[in-house]
Parts: sequence; C-alpha cells; structure tokens
Amino acid sequence: MPDRVLFLTGHLAERRLRQVLSDLKKPVLDWAVHDVGIQVAALMTADLIRRRLPPETVEGCARVVVPGHCRGDLDAVAASFGGGVPFERGPEDLHDLPEWLGGAAQPVDLSQYDVRIFAEIVDAPRMPVEDILAKARDLAADGADVIDVGCLPDTPFPHLEETIAALREAGFRVSADSADLDELRRAGRAGAEFLLSLTEETLGLADEVASVPVLIPARHGDLPSLYRAAEALAARGREFIVDPILDPIPFGVTASIERYAAVRRTLPETRILMGIGNLTELTDADTTGVNAILFGMIAELDITDVLAVQKSPHCRRAVYEGDRARRLMHAAKRLGRLPVGIDTSLMALRDRRPFPSTPAEIAETAAQIRDANFRIEIAEDGIHVYNRDGHHIARDAFDLYPHLGVEQDGAHAFYLGVELARAQTAWQLGKRYVQDEDLSWGSAVDRPPEDKMIHRAPGPTLEARRKRPRRGETEAK
Repeated sequence: MPDRVLFLTGHLAERRLRQVLSDLKKPVLDWAVHDVGIQVAALMTADLIRRRLPPETVEGCARVVVPGHCRGDLDAVAASFGGGVPFERGPEDLHDLPEWLGGAAQPVDLSQYDVRIFAEIVDAPRMPVEDILAKARDLAADGADVIDVGCLPDTPFPHLEETIAALREAGFRVSADSADLDELRRAGRAGAEFLLSLTEETLGLADEVASVPVLIPARHGDLPSLYRAAEALAARGREFIVDPILDPIPFGVTASIERYAAVRRTLPETRILMGIGNLTELTDADTTGVNAILFGMIAELDITDVLAVQKSPHCRRAVYEGDRARRLMHAAKRLGRLPVGIDTSLMALRDRRPFPSTPAEIAETAAQIRDANFRIEIAEDGIHVYNRDGHHIARDAFDLYPHLGVEQDGAHAFYLGVELARAQTAWQLGKRYVQDEDLSWGSAVDRPPEDKMIHRAPGPTLEARRKRPRRGETEAK
C-alpha cells in the first residue's frame, strides 16, 4: 500500500488539485487533499499552516506537501506537529505534480563540471588596471576559472606587466592572448599561467617562461604541425594545451569539429581548448542555444578548456551561460540521461509547458470568484482576466482595458498594465506566466534567488518593488 501523502491547498485550487491527482496514470500514492481555509494557495505561509491545519489531519501521513510558493520554515512547521511527518514544498504549479511525483523534476546536483572556462578581456590594452580588475571580478562571478588578458594587434600595452601582477595579487589565474611573441614573452615573465598561442615555429618561447602554452596549428587546419609541437613539449616533460581552432558558421565549422574529434582520438589524454567566440560572437542567434549545442559537443569530445568572449552586446552573458551549460552537460553525461528536465537555465525564451491550465479550467475557477480582485492567467487561447464582475479573454492586453473599470484608479491601472503586458509577452513567446512573479528568463538575466523562508508582505500597488502586492492583495475599485 503506497504511503499516504497530504496535499495542502486553498479554495480556488482544490478542485483542480483533486483532478490532477485523480488523473495520475498509476496509483503511485495514497493521497488526501486539505483546504487550509485560504482562497489563494500561493498566499499560504508556515504560520498559517500551524494555525489552521488540525493535528489529526496529519496523523497517519508519510509527508505533507505544500504549494511551491508557500513561504516560511517548513522544518519548524513539522516540529510543531511533533516532527514525525516531514513538510515539503511541491512544484509552484499544481499541473507539474505528475512529473514532480515521478521524480523527474527532483533537483540534480549541478555543482560538478569538468570544463575550465577562460574568459577573455578583449580590450585590455585600452583599459586601466582598475577597470580590468573590476571586469575580472564580474567574469569570475559568472563562472570564469581563468582571466584571459587579450592583447590587440598594433596596440601598445605598456601596463601589461602591471595588469598581470594586479590580477594575480587579487587571486585570479591569468592567461595572456596575443599574436605578438614579445607580448607573450612579457606576459610569461610577469607571471601569466597560460599563453595563447604558440605553434611549432614559435615553440622556443616555451623554454623562456614557465607558462603553460596553448598550441595551435602552424597553418590553419594543419594538424600534423600541431601534433609535432605537442610531441616536442611532451618529450621535454612540459605541460601544454592544444587548440585545433573552431571556425565560424558557415565557413568550415563542420570541418573544424571533425578536427577536434581527430585530435581527441590521436591525443586521448591531452587537454584540448576550444575558443567558442567564433560561433557565439559571429552568429546572430541567441547565445543560450548556441552555448547549449557547443557544450554538448564539448562534453562528447572531452574538451577540457573553453575560451569564451563577451565583446558583442548580444554575448554579454556568454560566460555565465557557458558555466550553466558545462554543468548541465556534465550532469547529463554523468547520469546517462538526455539534458532534459535537469536545468532550464538555457531556456530563456520558451518553456516546455507554457500553458498548464486549459481555458475550461480557468473558466471553472473564474466562476467561483466572489470578490473584486483581478486574477490573470494565460492559456492557448490568450490572456484571461477575471473577477466577480466578469471573465474576459484577449490576445492583446489593450483590448482588456475597457472591461477593467480602473479609469479613475491610476495605481491599480498601472499594476494591471504591468501584469497584462507581462502576460501578453509570455503568451506570445510560449512562456510560463504566474501573476505577480517576474517572467523567468533563465541565464539570460540576473535574478537573485528568492528566499522562500520570508513571506512577502502585502502593500499598495505603487509601493517599492520589494513590497509589491501579490494576487488577491490589490483590489479593483
């Protein structure tokens, strides 16, 4: 007999929750549902549960599942009921319960990775040392393991040594990237840990400095020259990295990937670097998807090092996306599963299940509303806005304004305008929308993690963002 699981909910969601649980394909659990006496389940708090959940309701249960938006310390709640029954947060949308119960949506450890990211500061010769240090801190925060000091052709870099010394003093691992042998020599003598790049024809520089050289073919695509350089350094007992060079689309990218595969077969134990800027920087496509594909191939080919660039404005998140991608692909490879249902950081524009509720389900909920608070949801047919006075559907948020009756209430009109614009964006793109929550843009934007131990306080619509109202806390006038 499956263990009994108690699901807590509110008035409006109870019917939908029971339907979702009833529709489970297998009786994977013995379930029960309890309405804690609140209209909107998302407003549930730990304190409310302690006050409104009868102790006898918990008896005989293996665990209690609360809505994903529930705020508060659930361990403290469990302790208040004797501590024998754990309380845990379920998914934020009840329609995701089947996947959540099946374990596919359970968190995967993403702390591990096996690809080292070099992040290049492209315009270093034109930047003061203070700005280079600030940029390095940002790149490291995004996931860079090595700060690559980029040199520019025919551009003096008088503060190269000072830059490397300052970066090292600040605790960064440093590489230098230049086509000028004298600059590489200066960088190596100043303490750069890596030098990009040497060929078999310039290999003598490796004997002058302790830096680890990154080797490239003497001529484009000339793998034998790359192998000879690698063999020469290996014979000297020197550490090195090889880079067959990734070409841009559609000018040889396939052939260059074949070269990486050939190098991996020939040098199975050697560290290989791939500079991915030729694809991220030189392709007018969102870098989240480009990085996903690149790091998938990197995982297959056992590429150990990546050089990432963030020069173009459309690539300003490339290092962070690379960090998420290397973790995702490492987890997928380690677990022997597809990179699906592990981490959605690289899904910036669309979601797999953007419309969890059907139009019929929304209409059923709307028919139960007895107050003036507006609820906003989206479904395949458009944006739904409803309260006790009506249920309206549109695909353009402007079409809803005449039905809202907020012409004399600027604050509420502003709030609804923001929410409806967000809902329209989500509907057009095919993204999940939750009223009073920012849209999730994955790794494309910074979003501080929300502390679910703290209940967001209610407040007027135009109060500070940290106190903005949640659904049911701002009334229509």
